[in-house]
Amino acid sequence: MPSVLPVLSGREIVRIFESLGWRIARQSGSHIVMVKEGQMATLSIPDHREVA
Repeated sequence: MPSVLPVLSGREIVRIFESLGWRIARQSGSHIVMVKEGQMATLSIPDHREVA
C-alpha cells in the first residue's frame, strides 16, 4: 500500500527547506528560487496553495 504524503503549500515547503539551510535567492512570477551554499543545484518551488 502506498504511503500518503501530506498536502503542503509552496510557502510551507520553502520554510522546510530554509530550516535545512536553503535560502530564497529570488522570485520569478509564481516560482520561488532557492539556493544553498556549496550546492550547484537550485530549487524552484511553485508558490501555489497546493504543491503536487
